[in-house]
This record gives sequence, C-alpha cells and structure tokens, in this order.
Amino acid sequence: MVEVFKTNVLHRERAEQLASILRSQFAFSKISFDLEDCDKILRVESKQICVEDVIEILSTHGLECEVLT
Repeated sequence: MVEVFKTNVLHRERAEQLASILRSQFAFSKISFDLEDCDKILRVESKQICVEDVIEILSTHGLECEVLT
C-alpha cells in the first residue's frame, strides 16, 4: 500500500528529520519526500498505513499534511 501526501515541508534537512521520526513510528515502512514537486510530496509505503497518524505527526511539528487524491 502506498499513500501520497501533500505537505508544506520546504527544506531537505527538515524532511530528513521528519522521515526519521516517521520511520520510528512506522517500522518496516519506506518513507520519502519529493521537495522538487510543487506539492512537496511525502510518500509512505507499508503494509498498513494510518493516514490520520501521519497527518497528526506532521501537525505536531507545525506542518500541514493532507492525502493527495
């Protein structure tokens, strides 16, 4: 399963910090950011993904995140 999120993450360092946090919460997941995309994409690949948890984690770090449809 793959979920793609639109974010407002602007800097590579911040994306790396968030990816590390997300990996600690979602073991065995593949997590990546594409900051070159106009939607500042966060891609999460895993057997099970709780969309609400991903959004909540970014929100607690002062960032916006929504599922791309």
